[in-house]
Amino acid sequence: MSAELKQLRLQAVSIFLAGIKAADPYRAVQNYLRIENNRIEILFGPKVHRKTRTEDWKKVHLLAFGKAACSMAKAAVEIIPAEKFVKPGIIVTNEENNTIIKNCDVYTAGHPLPNQDGLQAAKILANQAQKAQINELALVLISGGGSALLPLPAPGISLEEKKSTTLLLLKSGATINQINCVRKHLSQLKGGGLARMTAPADLHALILSDVIGDDVSAIASGPTVPDETSFANAIEVCQSKHIWKQLPEKIRRRFIMGAAGKIQETPKKHDPIFTRAHYSLIASNTISVNAIKTTAEKLGFTTLVYSDHLCGEAKDEAKKLVVFTKKIIEHGIGKPVAILAGGETTVTVCGSGRGGRNQEMALAFALAAKQNHLPDCWIFLSGGTDGRDGPTDAAGGIVDPKTLERISEAKLDPYRCLKENDSYTALKASRDLLETGATGTNVADLQVLLILPIS
Repeated sequence: MSAELKQLRLQAVSIFLAGIKAADPYRAVQNYLRIENNRIEILFGPKVHRKTRTEDWKKVHLLAFGKAACSMAKAAVEIIPAEKFVKPGIIVTNEENNTIIKNCDVYTAGHPLPNQDGLQAAKILANQAQKAQINELALVLISGGGSALLPLPAPGISLEEKKSTTLLLLKSGATINQINCVRKHLSQLKGGGLARMTAPADLHALILSDVIGDDVSAIASGPTVPDETSFANAIEVCQSKHIWKQLPEKIRRRFIMGAAGKIQETPKKHDPIFTRAHYSLIASNTISVNAIKTTAEKLGFTTLVYSDHLCGEAKDEAKKLVVFTKKIIEHGIGKPVAILAGGETTVTVCGSGRGGRNQEMALAFALAAKQNHLPDCWIFLSGGTDGRDGPTDAAGGIVDPKTLERISEAKLDPYRCLKENDSYTALKASRDLLETGATGTNVADLQVLLILPIS
């Protein structure tokens, strides 16, 4: 690899890390939660019309879940007056982000598939939520991964049945919104269920968004906000993804009974439980995309945001990006260019390999670049802001014009690896895995494509 491309590689990583820093959950909570004259103040609403919610709550019940739960809770514990704080605060997170937090009990749970540890933690959190009373505040800290980390199946549904359904959805290529629609109707907590539990206490959620478009009803499956999806929608998702007949019989029966009005629906926007329930969106993928754009500009790149809501099949989106890039290069560039994106693609699993959507997109980009004869003047990075891409220990991949050559030298066929959804094996062999470790945050994915002028 040339010295120029090595430098470009380092710059791509630094740009990506700037996006992670912008989603720092500890700092985000500090920006929205404060104390004034021993009264708790919470900022909420759009930035241009920001409001302050302030009450002299007698007690504060802290409930935190998601990959950023510990960092968010640490900030909150430092801010909430000790005499108001109900001990212990309850935190549920994944093993990689587990940290000791003062006056809190921290529980680790499975992700992306729920496990028994998560079930037990969810029961403990639900029990704490139900203790909240009038003139008290349930302060709920929500971040990405909360859906899987906090599984409390509906009565009559086992964790294994819910887990098998989640696995079917993940392998089907379902979007995060489709997956959450189904999960809401299998849960006691999701889809406004937690808000039901904390009533009649006040509730305020500080939310770190991992959902493109920041639909709060989709983040961690919307446990504190109204749900506008229905049992009928859940059936439609399963049928459209061709998994309906594979679902456990009890789940099919529940959905059919729910669609017939024989089981209570998730709470909707006119439900009185939401009159005292509010939320603040404190960090998001959009904020991180803006941060990587600013950082790239500071490094001297001409920047272009290709998409701030990138979705679709990962390998297909990689091909589209290559075609777009080729047109940019053919038009002529006089200085280094950064093409940036944020979002969350999907992968329809057809093979038995190992990898995640970011690794698959990176490998697919390298293959498409060769097929489209892209000049050897680029570096492409695709990474998950949580530091973990799918069921792997890597955040994603960072590829260059020599990636395929290095894969072949390792006696692997990059085309076959892509077909088998085995991007992790291919990129590990070529030394192109993006490895950050757990980041403590989660605002979906970021893509950084850097291009040098052709000399």
